[in-house]
Amino acid sequence: MTDPAAPPPGPAAERDAPPPFFPPWRHQRPPWWPEGEPWPPRRGPGGRLGRDYRRRFMRRGALFLLLVFVFTVGGCTLAFWLATASFNGLHMPHGLMPLARLAPVAVVLFLVFGAALMLRGLRRVTDPVDDFLDAVSRVADGDLAVRVPERGPHENRRLARAFNTMAERLQANETHRRSLLADVTHELRTPLTVIQGNLEGLLDGVYPADAAHLAPVLDETRVLGRLIDDLRTLAQAESGTLALHREPTDLGVLAGETLAAFRPQAATQGVTLTLAVADDLPLANVDPLRLREVLSNLVANALRYTPGGGTVTLRGRVEAASAGGGEAALVLEVADTGAGIAPERLAHIFDRFYKSPDSPGTGLGLAIAKNLAAAHGGELTAQSAPGMGTTMRLRLAAE
Repeated sequence: MTDPAAPPPGPAAERDAPPPFFPPWRHQRPPWWPEGEPWPPRRGPGGRLGRDYRRRFMRRGALFLLLVFVFTVGGCTLAFWLATASFNGLHMPHGLMPLARLAPVAVVLFLVFGAALMLRGLRRVTDPVDDFLDAVSRVADGDLAVRVPERGPHENRRLARAFNTMAERLQANETHRRSLLADVTHELRTPLTVIQGNLEGLLDGVYPADAAHLAPVLDETRVLGRLIDDLRTLAQAESGTLALHREPTDLGVLAGETLAAFRPQAATQGVTLTLAVADDLPLANVDPLRLREVLSNLVANALRYTPGGGTVTLRGRVEAASAGGGEAALVLEVADTGAGIAPERLAHIFDRFYKSPDSPGTGLGLAIAKNLAAAHGGELTAQSAPGMGTTMRLRLAAE
């Protein structure tokens, strides 16, 4: 029997090692991380950047104290020498005696110049600190539009740029949060209204409790459940916490199973489903359930906008490495012969809750598909033109 109090097996150094600064997905850049910013981000003040800043600050502080010492000692020495010379207490050449009469003026000018120089140096350091204190206080009060002017030494300007970037991200996240809250509220209101209306009618005896009046209530609860599942999947994918259960997967078989699930719907609409997967497509190390969710979203979206007599094609191929240094990739494409997408709409089709006016969905399908593709280290893009159909292309790294 194992003693519950005994330490776990393994080397002591491995057991006592501190937890990693970043979670296991640290090497994968989240889709919400700004373009051009390095990932993973650098550590805070305890890292190399903080040490460099402290060294520069100490050097500047030491130089400032040295200047204060030089001006203080030099000013006092000069004042004493000139004052003594003016009272003939110090033997001086006869030609320098007129200079002794200017002793008070020289001392005053020297001290004023030194004080002005030191005050200017102090203000260059303290004014940016005042700006930061004021900006931090305003951010704490909820004003995310505040920005810090970039002035002062190089380190202060760099810190100001970092603070302004942080404030911009906070403001963008707050805007996205409010937009998401408004969109979720809107999407939840319709099914809840239907459920509430039908249940009140049943309780008041307006409707009989038969299948015709209970079925809509059940349908709307399914809509709510699907919306909640989509929101949870999207939140996990965007935050990088979505767990993927990777295993070697035959993409041809996966694509065929996905199309088979939509054949009854396609037959009802009069749309032809076509599978064209290359025979040499290698196994892919992916999560088959999540990847099938991506393909299902793409096929369902293609069927929604393809009229009767049209065709939806699911293709799979190997994209060879380019001569310019590009890596080989596995490419899955879902192409339809629908009406296509206007350029002004094409740029937003992967946004959350973005959908056409005639769409019955929640507007989360393509957003989820893009984030699941990113979680696999891949990329989902769209190519379309009015009257030319739409092609959704999923690229996965070939291992």
